[in-house]
Amino acid sequence: MNDDRTILYEGDWLRLVRRGRWESCERTHGQGMAVIVIAVTPDDAVLFVEQFRVPLGARTIEMPAGLVGDDHDHDTLEDAARRELIEETGWEPGTVDVLLIGPTSSGMSNERIAFVRARNLKQVGAGGGVGSEDITVHAVPRHQAPAWLMRKHAEGFELDLKLWAGLWMIEHNPDGSRADEPIVV
Repeated sequence: MNDDRTILYEGDWLRLVRRGRWESCERTHGQGMAVIVIAVTPDDAVLFVEQFRVPLGARTIEMPAGLVGDDHDHDTLEDAARRELIEETGWEPGTVDVLLIGPTSSGMSNERIAFVRARNLKQVGAGGGVGSEDITVHAVPRHQAPAWLMRKHAEGFELDLKLWAGLWMIEHNPDGSRADEPIVV
């Protein structure tokens, strides 16, 4: 693709560009990639994080997530998933598997996200994020997770719609096979 873009604005984290009549944003930090971590504790509780999101002006419920290459040279998807899970929830994964990579909002941004399944978790801290993140960790019994999420929605929380894909990928690979089977490519 030729780069016929016009930069309309560039900040520390985002760049607004125009290509023809189309306006979109690009990440300027890291690798333009994020990870979302699907994690279930040994007690079969799904890990969710709650935090205030400035663009929405509201508290959200999400799965642990973060940018790849954010202040870390030579970061891999797996490195970012491990780091973010520990920082945000206090749980360390024994293994992480990258399941699928794709755009988050292809009509607005070039950002891509990788769904990563974390297994064999061990609690190593309290979580809560770094700096001013102010993250609340929720460990919700897996069989109660969808109903819990809907209660949080009724309470006024914004819910990341990727949560439902993440819940499905606890038990399934992206190709529909069971999570305990190898992924067919």
